[in-house]
Amino acid sequence: MRMSFSSRTVKMRAATLAVSCAGTAVFYLFDLPLPFLFGPMIACLLAALSGMELKGFGAISVGARSILGVAIGASISPALFANAPAMAGSIALVPIFIGLCGLIGVPFFQRVWGFDRPTAYYAAMPGGLQDMVIFGTEAGGNARSLSLVHATRILFIVTIAPVLLVNVYGAGLSHPLGEPVMGFPLSELLIMSLAAIVGWKGGERIGLFGASILGPMIVTAILSLTDVIHMRPPREAILAAQFLIGAGIGVHFVGMTLSEFRWIVSAGLSYVAVLAVLSAVFSWIVMHFGLGHPIEAFLAFAPGGQAEMTVLAIVTGSDLGFVIAHHLTRIVLVITGAPLIAAIIQRARPRG
Repeated sequence: MRMSFSSRTVKMRAATLAVSCAGTAVFYLFDLPLPFLFGPMIACLLAALSGMELKGFGAISVGARSILGVAIGASISPALFANAPAMAGSIALVPIFIGLCGLIGVPFFQRVWGFDRPTAYYAAMPGGLQDMVIFGTEAGGNARSLSLVHATRILFIVTIAPVLLVNVYGAGLSHPLGEPVMGFPLSELLIMSLAAIVGWKGGERIGLFGASILGPMIVTAILSLTDVIHMRPPREAILAAQFLIGAGIGVHFVGMTLSEFRWIVSAGLSYVAVLAVLSAVFSWIVMHFGLGHPIEAFLAFAPGGQAEMTVLAIVTGSDLGFVIAHHLTRIVLVITGAPLIAAIIQRARPRG
């Protein structure tokens, strides 16, 4: 009997859940770092590469990002705005960082790896995975190549960043994530849940990019600034977000062929090395000129996903406002520039 699409999807997601839980358990039992993020990520990656059929959790995974949006918004206080002028110098470096990514990355992907122009441009831009795939495809790029390149970028940056944070910057990865849910005021929990849903769905309705994170962040920031909420989401909620984000990274490699690994993933991995050098240079500039503290400077210019960098900022006890202000600037500039660049690429393409 032929399995229906819905039952096949359920089976694949059940397999993803089982693999993710097993990975989390292994990381937890062996006291490895960030078990709820790295456990699912590594387990799903290995299962995907072995040919196992997995599937992400869809809207549940997207909704989990709203938890991080609430966590960011809860960290926005009047003190953050008071410190805004101090951040202006380092934020002003973000457009230069993005420009260099384009100037170096586009020729790198075109001449070294043979990508076509739209694919090369959107592969080089350090934006969100989904955004770059959507915009790149609309511009005539290869969706599969873009998906694998950006998944590789996020995978390796999320893997390498904690190692550097611990061994180079002396950071710990065990900062308290938040209060346990059992000790959480019910009223605050309900308000945060409402802020997450209203921000996420309201953001989608008005076409806000990154609505699952930015919508809840904006709503929660307003509640924080007006003294309605005073706490970050419960520890268990942030762990659940880590779990779903980790699994989501791993399943992007499902169905990858050997030729794709040799070509596309190798291209993405080599570009990570380029980005690492650029990030190190800009982090050094921020530290050298006293524009930010070392750990925050590193996280601010690490070109990983916004959600992943939020998690690392939380577990290291970093200034979440400083880190996210830089990533928001980067994402806004990349996203707003994408349609313009796409139009230029389309006009430049030869008409057949």
